[in-house]
Amino acid sequence: MTTTKTHSGSRAVVKRSLTLGVATVAFLIPLIFEFNDLSPAGHRMLAIFLLAIVLWVAEPIPLFATAVLIIILEILMISDQAIVGLPADFSPREFRDYYAALADPVLMLVLGGFFLAMGSSIFRLDRAMGRLLLRPFGTRPSMIMLGLMLITATFSMFMSNTATTATMMAVVLPVVAALGTEDRLRVAMVLAIPFAANIGGIGTPVGTPPNAIAIGQLASSGISISFGKWMLMALPAVVVLLFVAWWLLQRMFPSDTKSIDLKIEGEFARSRKAYIFYGVFVVTVLLWMTESFHGVTSSIIGFIPVVVLLATGVLKEKDIQNVQWHVLWLIAGGIALGKGIVDSGLDEWVVGLISWESLGATTIAAAFAFAALILSTVMSNSASANLLVPLGVSLTLSGIVDLDPLVVGFMIAIGASLAMALPISTPTNAVAYSSGLIKTGDMAKTGLLIGIIGLILYLFVSPVLWSAMGLV
Repeated sequence: MTTTKTHSGSRAVVKRSLTLGVATVAFLIPLIFEFNDLSPAGHRMLAIFLLAIVLWVAEPIPLFATAVLIIILEILMISDQAIVGLPADFSPREFRDYYAALADPVLMLVLGGFFLAMGSSIFRLDRAMGRLLLRPFGTRPSMIMLGLMLITATFSMFMSNTATTATMMAVVLPVVAALGTEDRLRVAMVLAIPFAANIGGIGTPVGTPPNAIAIGQLASSGISISFGKWMLMALPAVVVLLFVAWWLLQRMFPSDTKSIDLKIEGEFARSRKAYIFYGVFVVTVLLWMTESFHGVTSSIIGFIPVVVLLATGVLKEKDIQNVQWHVLWLIAGGIALGKGIVDSGLDEWVVGLISWESLGATTIAAAFAFAALILSTVMSNSASANLLVPLGVSLTLSGIVDLDPLVVGFMIAIGASLAMALPISTPTNAVAYSSGLIKTGDMAKTGLLIGIIGLILYLFVSPVLWSAMGLV
């Protein structure tokens, strides 16, 4: 046993060393070799960009570590504090502007979502709502599965997809345990949770990090999208895709079970702090959904529950320590990467490498969306969005193609969120896979099919609806 562990550890060290070596080479290439029409600052930014790609794909260091590495490298290489001087015709951004990515308004929006998710778990709002909302769906397996998926998707719009999946898995596992070991309904029920969480997370700006990354990059380019507008663009296809996924799961994993006896535990907490939290949750969601009426931005609204829940003592110091700060840093790294790509002119150079004029707007949007889907299948969807959103937005802002920057940013975020074919694709898939009740093949064939159908919906059906509603 010890020998096996030693060999495994040695292989991991060798793999990590090789990956870091590849990353170093990728970083040095633009600094050693000269690329036609790329400025000196662009060469430095290309080095940072290639380094980020290797580190985010292979993960020899944590994703959030790569994010903060990007920020310090931009400060040292292309800011006004660059350790090696830049040409006189280049106007570098102040170094504090790159640090500012760590306090970008989008991060405050996500932070508010984290606090609501924590409170939901602490005061059992998620379990209690799950128990209450499942009652109307009866005892038929197909209807119970539909109920589970609708509830999971709804929670995922305002909570972490991973936290939602973990919560709902606790609800579904006792149900699955009552089924026969050979009953394929077990597989369908378990897969329904992560798939619904992934789909539901698309529905709001706080549902999943790629959404926030896209919104942050658009905002830094002077393009704002309200909480309500994102929901209007995303939700119709979310609802359709949920029902498609529900139908597919029943067809791909048929069962003869006619009835299931649900026994779900969980009551609403009734303390003073719980009632304060319930009120804050409802008010925050309502403010987010009515942003276009009162004019208060979603990032400011997102910070309100942070302040209120801490000031009233509903959440304590130990709760702050449980915030997923690494996710916030990852988003910040993506925002800083986008700033650097634009500041250095790297975006214009990359855009000039391809004859985009010969491609239609739909083809370009589809290319970015499918690239996000493919990359996110084998790496973090946040990292994929961080790499692709700045390029996509820069391309559309260049005027070379007639495509709304909002659309391409949105499509990349959606493509990243629809990658759910493998256990490594998203933490939600990993949580479900850890139950030991599903095989990789079952997840792959269903998740890939749902992802492709979802992209088709967003690329070819949703734009018609958006135009009719005057959203784009």
